[in-house]
Amino acid sequence: MNDLRLAVLIDADNVPYANVKEMLEEVSKSGTPTIKRIYADWTKPTLAGWKNVLLENAITPIQQYSYTSGKNSSDSALIIDAMDILYSEKVDGFCIVSSDSDFTRLATRLREAGMKVIGIGEKKTPHPFITACDKFVYIEILKSAATKAKEPKEQKGKPAHQALNKMDDTLIDLLEESITDLADEDGWTFLGDLGNFILKKKPDFDSRNYGFGKLLPLIKSTNKFLIDERDTGNKHHKHIFIKIK
Repeated sequence: MNDLRLAVLIDADNVPYANVKEMLEEVSKSGTPTIKRIYADWTKPTLAGWKNVLLENAITPIQQYSYTSGKNSSDSALIIDAMDILYSEKVDGFCIVSSDSDFTRLATRLREAGMKVIGIGEKKTPHPFITACDKFVYIEILKSAATKAKEPKEQKGKPAHQALNKMDDTLIDLLEESITDLADEDGWTFLGDLGNFILKKKPDFDSRNYGFGKLLPLIKSTNKFLIDERDTGNKHHKHIFIKIK
């Protein structure tokens, strides 16, 4: 999976520049960013803060003048570039960094062409864009992780991520339904398959949204599931299976 070639296209008008490094590190978990471009009208003084960020992370700025007041022309430039890249057949997937629903149709079209599409945006991102992606990551989670990394050692026993969502019945229902859908005859579900299956149902599902770095600690915290760690012959690696109590 990590050998996927990814085009990272950033809408500078709809995301903050402070956590670009963390965004790119997140993208690297899914593949290699071979194309990195960012779109805006760079003549605007409000975008001056991006300069050092672009240099440090080797991101190519694309100038798009705002021809009409109130219109976001960078959206069109990003979409046109995305389609050019798609037809060039140089990448296996795209990461669209924006909190704007205008990219919903683009994400859908790219997936129709067999591309993997990852979205990164703020919690305010409209639901249609989130569901149009294979996976969607909230910038607030990346901010939380970056803040945690800078804390003094004595404070690092706290949860790795600040929870964006509450552990509620909706989450439990999602876990139970997904485990039931995948379970073998004895009711056991492989953890690796479970995580991928939940993402298909809910692209913005992320254990970090609930304050947990991984899916297994989240599941254990609910106290509603049985955990079976099975030997694989490798003492450093076990297969983990989940079952409803």
